[in-house]
Amino acid sequence: MTSLNRRLFLKRSGIGLLPAFVPLSSLAADANKNKSAPPAAPIIKFFGDGEVYEPGDYLLELQKINSSNSITRDRYGAGGAVEALEKKMAEITGKEKAIFMPTGTMANQLALAVLSGENTKVFVQDTSHVYRDEADAAQSVFQKRLMPLAKGATFFTADQLQSAIENLKEEEVFKSGVGAVSIENPVRRTDERHVPLEEIKKISAWCRNNNIRLHLDGARIFIASGWTGVSVKEYASYFDTVYISLYKYFGASGGAVLCGPASVIDKMPHLVKIHGGTMYGNWANAAMALNRMEGFESRLKNAIAASVELFNELNKIPGIHISPLEGGTNTYSMVISKEIDMRKMNESLTKEFNIRIPRPDEKNQMLIAVNETILYQSTAYIVNAFTKSIK
Repeated sequence: MTSLNRRLFLKRSGIGLLPAFVPLSSLAADANKNKSAPPAAPIIKFFGDGEVYEPGDYLLELQKINSSNSITRDRYGAGGAVEALEKKMAEITGKEKAIFMPTGTMANQLALAVLSGENTKVFVQDTSHVYRDEADAAQSVFQKRLMPLAKGATFFTADQLQSAIENLKEEEVFKSGVGAVSIENPVRRTDERHVPLEEIKKISAWCRNNNIRLHLDGARIFIASGWTGVSVKEYASYFDTVYISLYKYFGASGGAVLCGPASVIDKMPHLVKIHGGTMYGNWANAAMALNRMEGFESRLKNAIAASVELFNELNKIPGIHISPLEGGTNTYSMVISKEIDMRKMNESLTKEFNIRIPRPDEKNQMLIAVNETILYQSTAYIVNAFTKSIK
């Protein structure tokens, strides 16, 4: 069969919608098996930012989505579920346009490259993903010089930024120009602590007065929004561009969306292509994220309210102490008494109650996270699980 005829066959038959690596016989067998098998009990996970699906569950979830509202495929990121997702994200952030990206790193790097233009310096948090976790892409690929501020801290202040930029005149002989400023919020490396809104406002105002473009690494911006009460749209309004992850809490297996003005976003398809990021089909991740976005903010709000009640009750159990982090969002400190056998407690929570908690350190301390999975069972169920597992 020629390549052209094969493509035509896949298109007309609908088989092209199935992942190429999953044999049809396997899907049929799994479908038959799942008809008779009882649904697995949902797992409460005190780690991560949201639900993360195992491969089989992911396929079943896509099947449910497709049954209620047929998923429309994209072609190289154009049309279908991808276009619908982009429109939704542009609406949520209040930006003119949005574009699907294969990774958050690409979204951050391309945004900063375009915002900077010919200028080379980009100011970032010392603890930011852009500075610490993107393999020096800014320097090695895009010829941008990252200028870290606030060593080890969650954020830098407007005064620190202004001072650093103004001091360049005396500190450097040759002027290469400040292209952009990047802010991550919340910051993963500081246990998802958030950047105060008032500081963001000051930084944004100063940058705009000095014609410096501003990018938001908002991979987890919905988490910051949930705990601070500041809407995603308001956060985004202080920045030229904003990137949001699709797999942190929207259930997708990968992907990101970059939002901003048309003058920036319209440059992205070509840049994604030349950097090897263009994929023929992105519909599976887009459809999953689009579906999980519906009602997510309400579910997160309910999870936050439930966590307040839950932690109050758990703190009444002798040997357990849970407390919020200063400036924190969904991450909390949990300390277990040394008198409690953590191995047996973990085993009981896992096997008897389908509850997972992180591995404690040598002091029986751990960081736990609040996400929507705590809504899978009542507060009474979870409190009873901890009480019995300790005993």
